[in-house]
Amino acid sequence: MRFIDKEINPKQLSPLNLAFIGDCVYEMLVRESLVADANRPVNDLHKESVKFVSAKAQTEAYEKIKDCLTEEETAVFKRGRNAKVGHNPKSASQGEYHIATGVEALFGYLYLTENAKRIKELFAIILEK
Repeated sequence: MRFIDKEINPKQLSPLNLAFIGDCVYEMLVRESLVADANRPVNDLHKESVKFVSAKAQTEAYEKIKDCLTEEETAVFKRGRNAKVGHNPKSASQGEYHIATGVEALFGYLYLTENAKRIKELFAIILEK
């Protein structure tokens, strides 16, 4: 579900623009999942969410979904992964940071193409233990 009526062509956006949106989409999925699991203090929710949205956690998430991605999704991921981010990450390796950017770009792309079903499918795989 998109909130802005303006037409956006995700294929024309830079991978970092896709990741910018995807970061938010991914975090919303994490937050919604945590709230759905239990009614608990916000501080606890925040601590739990950090475990999912770090570059290291998103690298682990990619490992879970990589074999499920279509060619198009893999291409979007690679565009995001290969984007020049312009700074060095503090709490992750360069490689982890680039993979996390690819994951965020993928979720941003799926969101902007209004593919909620696919977002839910991939996120369900990520949540599997």
